[in-house]
Amino acid sequence: MCGIAGIIDLRGQREPDRGALEKMTQSIFHRGPDEDGFLAAPGISIGQRRLSIVGLADGQQPIYNEDRTVAVMYNGELFDYPEQKAALESRGHKFRTHSDTELLVHLYEDFGEGMFEHLHGQFAFAIVDLKKRTILLARDRVGICPLHWSRQGDWFLFGSEIKAILASGMVPPACDERGLDHIFTFFAMGTRRTMFAGVSSVLPGHYLKIQLREDGQPAEIVERRYWDLDFPELGEEYDPENSEDLINEFDATFRRAVEVRLRADVPVVGYLSGGIDSAMVLANASKIRGKGVPSFTIRIPKLDESSKATDASKHVDSPQTIVHCDEHVISDAYPKLISAADCPVVDTACASLYCLAGEVHKQGYKVALTGEGSDEAMAGYVWFKAYKIQRWFDFAGFRPSVGFSRVFRKLSAPQVSLGQMRRIDRMIGGPHAQSEMYNFVSLSRHRFYSSAMKERLGDHVAYEDLPLDTERMKRWHPLNRSLYIGYKTMLCGMLLNHKGDRVAMANSVETRYPFLDDDVIKLCSRVHPRWKLRRARYDKYLLRRTAQRYLPDDIAMRPKAMFRAPFADSFFVHAPSFVRQLMSEESLKKTGYFDVAGVRKQFEKYVSGKASKARFFLEMGLISVLSTQLWHHMYLGGGLCDMPDTKPNPKVDRPAGVTV
Repeated sequence: MCGIAGIIDLRGQREPDRGALEKMTQSIFHRGPDEDGFLAAPGISIGQRRLSIVGLADGQQPIYNEDRTVAVMYNGELFDYPEQKAALESRGHKFRTHSDTELLVHLYEDFGEGMFEHLHGQFAFAIVDLKKRTILLARDRVGICPLHWSRQGDWFLFGSEIKAILASGMVPPACDERGLDHIFTFFAMGTRRTMFAGVSSVLPGHYLKIQLREDGQPAEIVERRYWDLDFPELGEEYDPENSEDLINEFDATFRRAVEVRLRADVPVVGYLSGGIDSAMVLANASKIRGKGVPSFTIRIPKLDESSKATDASKHVDSPQTIVHCDEHVISDAYPKLISAADCPVVDTACASLYCLAGEVHKQGYKVALTGEGSDEAMAGYVWFKAYKIQRWFDFAGFRPSVGFSRVFRKLSAPQVSLGQMRRIDRMIGGPHAQSEMYNFVSLSRHRFYSSAMKERLGDHVAYEDLPLDTERMKRWHPLNRSLYIGYKTMLCGMLLNHKGDRVAMANSVETRYPFLDDDVIKLCSRVHPRWKLRRARYDKYLLRRTAQRYLPDDIAMRPKAMFRAPFADSFFVHAPSFVRQLMSEESLKKTGYFDVAGVRKQFEKYVSGKASKARFFLEMGLISVLSTQLWHHMYLGGGLCDMPDTKPNPKVDRPAGVTV
């Protein structure tokens, strides 16, 4: 994959500053250390950093169509490139390169804005129709590749990472406190909203269209959705009588997903944990290749699954590298993680994944397969099991589970009124499997926000920003509704961002996700929920039954363990100096987000060893505070600790007419 950035004059008349664009692309050098490329047209300037994986010799961008009227700058991989290329050539198109990037300009020629249904892979790109003076900015279906944008007056800026936009010098960095509230509600950022005021994300499955006008008036920025996750109506789910038929279908579909993700002009490796997901990916990859694909495993104290991962690696004859990540390694890597993510990151395990990607890069690899996406497709988390148990008492229109959920949430968060709970449930068509968990996470916003922060937020809640089709949700099975919520929050906002693209690409490594293949998602969506969660005992049941063909039962049927690094051990027990500084009374007062006395009281309990043992969500809250303080220090001016700031906003000469 790569990184892209650009500046567009919405009036189509002024020439964007080339120096500003070069600063933007340089800020994301890590996404493409192999080479750069630039596109200039009236009112349009786009740059790219390339991590060469396919078409090594001739994939330089921009890439044009035959008559050079359409150009593309691209980040991603289209895995069915050979088949698509053959189909396009049969329709008369001429290819000049061996890169999958070239598919985009020819598909645009044939289908225009209908091209998206023909794209299969992970991508974020900018297509420029030079004749029509039209720009399309698009992101893949589930949000594997990031893409952000900002409008400043009549200037439009975009980039694979927010730091690229800030590096232009045209966007003043400031906190969007409603964006911060997403961290304290979902511990993720999966919507349009970001941590930066005036900077938005392109939603997964969406694209932006900018049509420059002939009369010199500013172009409109039009957002359009081309895809959304869908499920069958309740009672119409796919549930064949012969279970072997379904297992065979899933086996073939998943095998194909792994096979196409092995396509590259460089070697491909795999991440391997102690769970079934990555083991199934590695088993398929090794069988397809006819030899063991190299694997990389994290070893974390108190959650050491490396021996389980080793069992799987030995079974498929995979050469295994184990990366040791204790609390000191995690705390040392954490500032790099925040810099990579451009936002606070609550799950400290993401720092260990940063180190894992670093080892992959150190050994000279550029591409790694991962098992992310399985839990979202097939109900792999414990809250799906708890929700199934709650719904045992539901019958037809009688739904006591709704009352159970609200009573439980009220008891755990008495400061939240039942009226507000009902309001939240209406926003998301719930309650859902995640409702109790997010309720616990949200306790920290009540416990740690300052009174001024609460006043500024008013009655706004993060749920308002979720892009949900609640009318469609009403027609689905309750489990599928909860899966949909997971795709909209945790998958794109945390797993694909904090644990996926950002930590990998910060180390110039591309991660690929067989469980997020279009056909795999489609099959998992249409199968009956009992093939996802069987009797509140077996999650990912269809996957496990299929895995028995490749792996021993003790691996295929192994219960899921939540992968997380120790929160407190990394930061609060023998706290590093930068942590003490960020959590000091002085620093907390400077940012103004948090209640100084409340945070200090809980922090000192941890430092002194007096913290309660029942403290999981309290730890998450304190890590959220620490992470926010570190983010603020790095991006909004420094001065909170001795750590260097990232200086993402270098001073540049702004193009004429910039309004900020």
